[in-house]
Amino acid sequence: MMSGLSLPVEVLLNEARNIAREAGDAILDVYETRFATMEKDDRSPLTEADLAAHRIISARLRELTPELPLLSEEGRDVPFDERRHWPSYWLIDPLDGTREFVKRNGEFTVNIALIQHHDPLLGVVWSPVLGTLYSGAHGVGAFRETSAASRAPIQVQPPAPGHRPRVVGSRSHGNDRLLAALEKLGPHQLVPMGSSLKLCLVAEGAADLYPRLGPTSEWDTAAAHAVVSAAGGRVVDLTGAELRYNTRESLLNPEFLVCAEDPQAWLSRLGLDRPAA
Repeated sequence: MMSGLSLPVEVLLNEARNIAREAGDAILDVYETRFATMEKDDRSPLTEADLAAHRIISARLRELTPELPLLSEEGRDVPFDERRHWPSYWLIDPLDGTREFVKRNGEFTVNIALIQHHDPLLGVVWSPVLGTLYSGAHGVGAFRETSAASRAPIQVQPPAPGHRPRVVGSRSHGNDRLLAALEKLGPHQLVPMGSSLKLCLVAEGAADLYPRLGPTSEWDTAAAHAVVSAAGGRVVDLTGAELRYNTRESLLNPEFLVCAEDPQAWLSRLGLDRPAA
C-alpha cells in the first residue's frame, strides 16, 4: 500500500475502471440524443454529458476515498494555495475530447488519474464508443481491454532501426509548428487520433511518438500519462524533464513529447530540444 492511501493501488485501479465505465454509460445516454452544446469562458465546448460524467465520478470517488481531494475540469476552481498542500488527489477529465464528442466520431474518453507527490500513480482511460479501456499504475503494469477481449498487458515498443516513425497527431489541434517539426523528422506515418487516446497508442506500441505543440491542461494528460509510464514509456517537456502535476498556479501543461525511449533523441530529430531553464 502506498503511503497516505487507505486502499491498495490494485483496488483503487480496479474501482477507477468501474467508475469510468459507469460515467461512460451516462455519456452515451447523451451521445444518442440531439444534445445541446454550450461554450465555456475559454470558448471550449461543454455538453450535458460532461456534467453528468463529472457528477458520477465525483460522487463515486468521494465514497471510495473520502480522505482524498478531487480536481475535475468541470468542478470548482481550487486555488493553488489550497491544493499545493495535497500529497495525493484525484485528477479527472469527465469527458476528454468534447470536440470529438460533438463531431460524433467516437474518439473521446473518460480520464481518471490519481496523483501522488506530483506524479501520476494510476490512471484509467475509457473510450465508451470504441469499447476500449486503458489502465495502468506504478508497480502494477499497464493494460488494454476491449469488449471482445479480456484484459491484456501492454508495453511501449521502441522502433526498429530503419523503421518509419508512426507519429500520433490531433484531429482538432494541428498547427504550423508541428508540421515544421515533422518535416525535420523526415519520412513518417501520421496517425490521426482525438483525446488522450493519442498517448495510449504510444503506450500499447501502436505508435512511436506523440509531440504536443499546443495547450493542454493537466486533467487532459494525467490518466494516460500514468498508462504510458506503467507501460515503460516517457512523457516529457521540451527540455526532456518528466511532466509533473500541481506544481504551480496554472493547470496548463508545457508542450510535451510522448515516446517509448530516448526522448532527447526524438526532440533533437524534431528540432524541438530546448535547454533546461
